[in-house]
Amino acid sequence: EVGDGETGMFKLSRDPRVTRVGRILRKTSLDELPQLINVLRGEMSLVGPRPLVAEEDAQVLGLDRSRLYLTPGITGPWQVLGARVPMQEMVGIDYLYVANWTLWLDLKVLLRTVRHVLRSANV
Repeated sequence: EVGDGETGMFKLSRDPRVTRVGRILRKTSLDELPQLINVLRGEMSLVGPRPLVAEEDAQVLGLDRSRLYLTPGITGPWQVLGARVPMQEMVGIDYLYVANWTLWLDLKVLLRTVRHVLRSANV
């Protein structure tokens, strides 16, 4: 288990509900492919603040809610860091992303995402 002391939220690093095939899909990020349907429908973008579950979203207050001004994305600036990020830091990174958004920034995040996925999959 990995904990976040600030919020008490946690995610299981070895979730017992995930099958062997599921682990492969997660490791290679193929589990994200169905979200492309949401991109095609205009509900998501390739790059943007990652959507949160309702309990996490309820904890985001004040100016940090500006992360909602952009369409949520399949990948975003904190996903390419290669490490787990506490929620408050994640929200801060999203805030800076929204405040400084450019097409060039999205292209850099996409390139870093591809590099991160290839490294994670040991390709």
